Amino acid sequence: MHLDALARERGVRAFAVHPGGILTPLQRHLGTAGMVERGWVDENGSPVDPDALKTPEQGAATQVWAATSPGLAGLGGPYCEDCDVAEPAPADGARGGVRDYAVDPVDAARLRELSADLTGVNAFAARK
Repeated sequence: MHLDALARERGVRAFAVHPGGILTPLQRHLGTAGMVERGWVDENGSPVDPDALKTPEQGAATQVWAATSPGLAGLGGPYCEDCDVAEPAPADGARGGVRDYAVDPVDAARLRELSADLTGVNAFAARK
């Protein structure tokens, strides 16, 4: 969101994309206990809700959609999921949607500044 605000004048548009729940080798560092704790798998390592999981290809679809959709032409900054711009998250805490804190412009600016400070890379620093 903040990257889009900073870069749009340079012709760069940015989107936040959520791929959905995908069991891939990225979880290998959690181990089964960590995945059980998060409710992803049971004690045997089997998915708790297989219908809620996506394949890696399905998970990549939202990123590809955000990069190529004519419906997003000229737009930037939204949080996207399931090949669409996300609706606000349900008040009951159910999955899906975008939480208020994820699109807070003050927090977004603070996170970008922190990231630049921690990495020493600030593509948007004033040029001398």
